[in-house]
Amino acid sequence: MLIMLVLAAAFIAGVGFWKYRIVRKAMAEGAKFGPPPAAVTTVTVKPQTWQPVLRAVGSLKAVNGVTVSTDLAGIVSDIAFESGKAVTKGDLLVKLDTQQEEAQLRSAAARLGLAKTDLERKRDLIAKKAIAQSDWDTAESQVAQMKASVEEMKALVARKRLTAPFDGLVGIRQISKGQYVNPGAVIVALQSLDPIFVEFSLPQQHFASIATGRKVRLAVNGLDAGKFDGEITAIDSLVDPNTRNILVQATVKNAEHFLRPGMFADVEVLLPESSGVLAIPSSAIAYAPYGDSVFVVREKKGPDGKPSKIVEQQIVQLGPTRGDQVSVSSGLKDGDEVVSAGVFKLRPGAPVRVDNSVQPGNEAKPNPPNS
Repeated sequence: MLIMLVLAAAFIAGVGFWKYRIVRKAMAEGAKFGPPPAAVTTVTVKPQTWQPVLRAVGSLKAVNGVTVSTDLAGIVSDIAFESGKAVTKGDLLVKLDTQQEEAQLRSAAARLGLAKTDLERKRDLIAKKAIAQSDWDTAESQVAQMKASVEEMKALVARKRLTAPFDGLVGIRQISKGQYVNPGAVIVALQSLDPIFVEFSLPQQHFASIATGRKVRLAVNGLDAGKFDGEITAIDSLVDPNTRNILVQATVKNAEHFLRPGMFADVEVLLPESSGVLAIPSSAIAYAPYGDSVFVVREKKGPDGKPSKIVEQQIVQLGPTRGDQVSVSSGLKDGDEVVSAGVFKLRPGAPVRVDNSVQPGNEAKPNPPNS
């Protein structure tokens, strides 16, 4: 019985040792081959020609814009415009009742006529020295006073006729026919829309890059009219001491009147083109506080002597962006193969398998479909 127990224990120990040797061998074999290569997509870095831009948010303003109001009190007798319609310089907008002023004008004109008649009669008398010089002077003075009264009444009547000071688009009228208005009452807003101003601010470090005549391009969120072209026409004479920004004004064509004063716009100031710019997709960049980096694919011989691909992490200095692309000012060279998707699962020295059947966005002017 004892012998059988000893034999059984020896058999179990032998089997356990054999299993241990098999497991150790499998672990050693696995360590040779390592993890399977990760599937990634890549792009080859090539020099490009770029149109650098300065971006800002601007506010649209009318070249000419006023709130039409009256400086006299009166009753609105006529409204000669339609809300939201175009008007031409000199067009009648609103007329206030002038019956009383016109009656006073006729009275002044009659007194002027009488004064002129009296003056003509005295002209013959003064020639014959039949009246004193003072009587002639008084008659001349009466004519001059009556002329001034007539001109005053004409001006008063004209001031009750409000006309458009320039070509533009009127807003919604704020008065009604028959309404009594006080001096300063708002009648309607009038805006000149073509061309139109856009004003925006840029940091002072960009001051050397801006100049009058430089082209700008703007887009307004919610408008399907595309982008609008213009040029810088004025730069403020001082930098804001609080923000260290400088105010810039550009003039933009607006023939279709899509742009309206008060709108916000995304503005791009177009700088001179740069050639030889290295750019990569933004998806290729691993952003980090200690430095942004990319993974560059390198060739390496495996344990069996066959070539394989691994990745090396490369710190890069980034520049301006354009659509899906980011320019790289240092860290890469022409011809480098950079991982463009799958960066999150990589580590330095990791084996990779390149599969470029599907590529991430890498467009200078992406046009994503509406969601």
